[in-house]
Amino acid sequence: MERKTNVTLVTISVFIATFMTAIEGTIVTTAMPTIVGSLHGMEIMNWVFSIYLLTNAMLTPIYGKLADKIGRKPIFIFGTLLFIIGSLFCGLSQTMLGLIAARAVQGMGAGAMMPVALTIIGDLYSMEKRAKVLGLNSSAWGIASVFGPLAGGFIVDALSWHWIFFINVPIGLLLIVLIWLYLNEPAIEREAKPMDILGSFSLMLTLVSLLLGFQLLGDQGITPLVIGLLVGSLLLLGLFVAAEKRAKDPVIMLDLFKNPLFVVVNIAAALASGFLMGIDVYIPMWMQGVLGLNAAVGGLVLAPLSLVWMVGSFLASKWMTQMSTIWVLRIGLLIAAVGGAWLYLMPFHSNFLWFFAISTVIGVGLGITMTTSTVSAQNSVSREQLGVATSFNTLVRTIGQTVMVAVFGLLINGVMQRELAATELTNDPDIMNKLVNPQTAKQLDATLITPLRKILYDGLHAVYLAGLLLVVIALCLTFFVRKKSDRIKQ
Repeated sequence: MERKTNVTLVTISVFIATFMTAIEGTIVTTAMPTIVGSLHGMEIMNWVFSIYLLTNAMLTPIYGKLADKIGRKPIFIFGTLLFIIGSLFCGLSQTMLGLIAARAVQGMGAGAMMPVALTIIGDLYSMEKRAKVLGLNSSAWGIASVFGPLAGGFIVDALSWHWIFFINVPIGLLLIVLIWLYLNEPAIEREAKPMDILGSFSLMLTLVSLLLGFQLLGDQGITPLVIGLLVGSLLLLGLFVAAEKRAKDPVIMLDLFKNPLFVVVNIAAALASGFLMGIDVYIPMWMQGVLGLNAAVGGLVLAPLSLVWMVGSFLASKWMTQMSTIWVLRIGLLIAAVGGAWLYLMPFHSNFLWFFAISTVIGVGLGITMTTSTVSAQNSVSREQLGVATSFNTLVRTIGQTVMVAVFGLLINGVMQRELAATELTNDPDIMNKLVNPQTAKQLDATLITPLRKILYDGLHAVYLAGLLLVVIALCLTFFVRKKSDRIKQ
């Protein structure tokens, strides 16, 4: 007798996997000053974060294809095992270069865990229940954003920074055991086709070239290397498309892009993810640089965004049974746009309490948007392509975040440099960095504080305007979808 999947335990496993990969960002950020003090290498510190995102994104679509081809269970277990190995070597690292190399392995594992976990949810739950479960799953991100810094600080103080990585090992092993014992996939006969090797490698190289190009663009500005990487990514993309047209079993079926709903919901997810990075990175900068508050307040005002994300997910699950999913997506984007416009219109002298309300509005809007985009992407393909569709949705979010972080950085730096040159307040090239740090800001000439804060305020508003435009563009794109009814039936 064939064993059945224990839906409850597998769902809990998916939630734990999501939490473990989500907390990896916040907990490492908190511990980074201590890590730098131990390993040195501040000049390459950013690569601890960048390499994780890069290897994660590079392999996400490959894992999605393999999950469809050979099953969710073996790919999830393989990814979790890689994540454990990477975490172990992160904790054992004695140099910053060693830590970066281990983070690359950790990212390779995370690239399987997140999209395959979402695909498992797609397998286990009917459409009307899936959005609710995704809402609960997304709450792990909210909990991680609040719990991560606290846990990171406690672990570093009570034990050492090494344990922020070692703690993943027993949790990961528990996940492997739970999935091994309680996830039982039905045997599906699939036609034996050769793996699309050329398509896989050309896609990985395209993503590496694109994301690395934008990472360096944000760090260095426009250089010959950046231009070469971005042009190279376009050429590699052409090679990938040509390979997919000839492949017997392509990594990503190009027919997917003939589906307007699939295309629009993924573009909307990418643009909304870019908007989210503008909020996550630059609201804390407003708190510290413009209002002169400490870093804790900057993180605190973002807490409602993460916590009410789940509320947005639940609203999406309810509304998708009552109306077309494209209309639910429009509502989510509209709410996010209202929050983005409110942020953009905030005056220079603003009480920080207003940002709690703005964060709440944006959190509800993005919760609706992201949940709807995931469910719509899954719903627009057959079960045989569920892994590819889910991993592609995860991938475009990462691309949106990486690209827009670089663009936002160029935008705010350009505005601040232009205004500093026009006002001739100071010749110190590091003056704005000193301003956004409450400790070093106290050492600045008191007569410079207000003018410098006004310059930072103008730079931030350029970012917020760009972020608002992203959401508006995504909202406009939804009206290009002509679909009679894709309402989820109860």
